[in-house]
Amino acid sequence: MSPPPHAHFEQVYADHYAEVLRFVTRRAHPLNVDDVVSETFIAAWQRRDALPMPALPWLYRTARNVMLNSARGSGRRQALTMRIATHAPGTQTDDVEALERQLDLRAAFGTLSAADQEVLALHVWEDLDARSAAAAIGCSRATYSMRLTRARRRLAALLRETPAPVPASPLTLGTTP
Repeated sequence: MSPPPHAHFEQVYADHYAEVLRFVTRRAHPLNVDDVVSETFIAAWQRRDALPMPALPWLYRTARNVMLNSARGSGRRQALTMRIATHAPGTQTDDVEALERQLDLRAAFGTLSAADQEVLALHVWEDLDARSAAAAIGCSRATYSMRLTRARRRLAALLRETPAPVPASPLTLGTTP
């Protein structure tokens, strides 16, 4: 005899709540995070008899759809908002070059399309394999892999385009017109 569907849901909830919360926190406005996570698990409860295994990609996809529906309904300017982690660059806080690289990466990442940001985030932040990431965004593994490759190339190109600081000319330092 199989366990009742609510027991399966309770296990999915216990196993994946923190991951779904982290996923949504990185993408949604802070005031909307709790609502999105709640709606995601309400959808899971409603499908408790037929939750796919593994459940995490389905939960990510559901959370993503909740955010997209919310964005369409409220007229936000972006369908999906992603934020780059705001933690300090580690023990090298006084390392100006490391800070500049981090700022360049944040700026370049912010100029990517929402689709490029999404595939990179699923790969880097969520550490999903190609099959699970593809399931989370609703495409084939091959399509996801191609999108990831293209997003990496666009990010690398943006980082190469970042202009280097122009040094001050020694003739203009300390001189008055």
